[in-house]
Amino acid sequence: MPGVGFIRVKLLQVERGPSMDSKTDVFDPYIAINVKEAVNTPGRGITLVQRKKTIYPEWNTCFDAHLYEGRVIQMVAMERPNRFLADTTVSAKALADKCSDANIVTAWLDLKPSGRLQCQIRYFTENEDEEFDQGKGSVEEHKQMQPSVSEKQQGGITRRRGAIKQQKVHEVRGHQFIAKFFRQPTFCSYCNDFCWGLNKQGYQCKVCNCAVHKKCHGKILGNCPGSAKDSRETKMLTERFNINVPHKFKVNNYMSPTFCDHCGTLLYGLFRQGLKCQVCSVNCHKKCEKFMPNLCGVNQKLFAEVLHQVKKSGDERRASVSPEKTVTGGKQAEEDSSDDEGYEQVWDKKNRDVPPPPPPKKKFTPEHFNMLKVLGKGSFGKVMLAELKGTNTFYAIKVLKKDVVLEDDDVECTMIEKRVLALGSKHPYLTQLHSTFQTPSHLFFVMEYLNGGDLMFHIQLCGKFEMSRAQFYAAEIVLGLQFLHSQGIVYRDLKLDNVLLDRDGHVKIADFGMCKEGIFGENRANTFCGTPDYIAPEILKGQKYTSSVDWWSFGVLLYEMMIGQSPFHGDDEDDLFHSILNDTPHYPRFLPKEAGSILSLLFERTPADRLGMPTCPAGPIRAVPYFRNIDWEKMERKQIDPPFKPKIKSDSDISNFDTDFTMEKVTLTPPDKDLMKTMNQRLFQGFSFTSATAL
Repeated sequence: MPGVGFIRVKLLQVERGPSMDSKTDVFDPYIAINVKEAVNTPGRGITLVQRKKTIYPEWNTCFDAHLYEGRVIQMVAMERPNRFLADTTVSAKALADKCSDANIVTAWLDLKPSGRLQCQIRYFTENEDEEFDQGKGSVEEHKQMQPSVSEKQQGGITRRRGAIKQQKVHEVRGHQFIAKFFRQPTFCSYCNDFCWGLNKQGYQCKVCNCAVHKKCHGKILGNCPGSAKDSRETKMLTERFNINVPHKFKVNNYMSPTFCDHCGTLLYGLFRQGLKCQVCSVNCHKKCEKFMPNLCGVNQKLFAEVLHQVKKSGDERRASVSPEKTVTGGKQAEEDSSDDEGYEQVWDKKNRDVPPPPPPKKKFTPEHFNMLKVLGKGSFGKVMLAELKGTNTFYAIKVLKKDVVLEDDDVECTMIEKRVLALGSKHPYLTQLHSTFQTPSHLFFVMEYLNGGDLMFHIQLCGKFEMSRAQFYAAEIVLGLQFLHSQGIVYRDLKLDNVLLDRDGHVKIADFGMCKEGIFGENRANTFCGTPDYIAPEILKGQKYTSSVDWWSFGVLLYEMMIGQSPFHGDDEDDLFHSILNDTPHYPRFLPKEAGSILSLLFERTPADRLGMPTCPAGPIRAVPYFRNIDWEKMERKQIDPPFKPKIKSDSDISNFDTDFTMEKVTLTPPDKDLMKTMNQRLFQGFSFTSATAL
């Protein structure tokens, strides 16, 4: 029986019970975790006391608990908004006892009054506890998948690491607008119409909480009071248009529901709910008064339209008239021709005098496939193994929920991912796309099934790769990256998890959801994104960047392949980023000189001098001593035999994928019917695609 130490619990799924009568058609539970201690209270005996805050781990993520005497863990299944479904209370030691025959077990816990919770439990001994513990006894905090950073330092790479991406910021008059998914009635502070639902998704300023429609954000006149009080634009508007007119607010009792004209949400309370201008009658929360622009009596919408017309007239006088260009083919025609609906009408509007190209011979739908197993899962959605019915041919299908794509403002990224995947047919080391299609609620990417597993899976099995094997993978990855860069694409998420092996052992770069197009010449990217361990210094510094960030990530990946650990460390994300910005990686004695040299060139913190960049003083990356024995022409033609061939039993073999995923039920989360009614399907026009090889 396990003694002292701690357990790591991963939450997998809830099996619905008879008492779980959902208020909606969608069953989407979440779990609340309460860790309680047994305390001997005079006069009351032993009672359970909760000393830590309730935590809400996401599905497939973990929380830790030390095995203290009398400690119990309450797991509560909830449904939004804050509706109790069922719960179970079990001692921490009882969970550890389930690991008596193995370090990791998967178990079902009975819930009351009905239902079951499936979780994975991993037990760590006292020695492991000392090695892994970050919090020195205070470890009931939500952690991301599997071990902590300190575990990774001590025992190699043992966990998958998720990518992060900061929302795109749209700056207008000092406002820092980000996409906002309004789940409650909210009014646009510009046009005063509703911003509510997926079809009415809007923007909200990070600084002052001003809420507007997407279509309205560029027209707003008021400067953000948090960052633009003394800006040149503010002074120009004040002097030129004399609109610096403060409101005259007084506390007001509202007899009917009223919304704030700044943040758009309801004025709450029974009386004296907010402030009302005695001149122009605008309303706001007391907390929003300091953010209200000095536009008393000004109709922003009408004023902005007048300014737009003035600017348009001036532009027309300056511009020379040129014949309108027509689209006669190319990428746009390709995308429109393969759309699910409205294809002929869309083409007719854009090209009245040009006949539309023939539509694809075949369009695919979910009914064409048998979904067999889950291969991967994340915040983006799921990747599943599927068979094309009647063909005995297998594909990997990535499925995204449209509401998640819209909520994260990722429509553009999804379209970019489709276009980059479509390039796979032009290069041997990129994952190839079979087709894309959509339903009213989901987007589907059908890709070649690479059942050799990813490099993360294989490095977890062997700790690190032999030098020749690491060199082979590195060379093929270099060719794939250089092709993407030649197309103006920055990859931005190179890591072990995103490099897969085909059945022969050749690499395939996968998952293009972080890609940025159009990075040619002076063009730069500026989004903060990537997987923390692999993020380049220029991204952390907030600088604009190019393909240099991919070569830094390549250096991290190469280091991990050869050494079995990450080059930069930290007890949390801040420490990790400090290490990336300042530390020199440790190069073990067993590392060959050429290997240490290429790594130091890749970890150059000046982007222009980094190996892989055309301006690198050390020359082209293919010419460095580390790749001395590589025949690049043969490598480009895929004529060099891989040093390792994955064990594959059949075309549908899943043995090279983590059981964390493959054991899950093959289901798609049903959509929220109310949200579906408000979803603007036109935003996904042009998504569908069928490759020439799939016809």
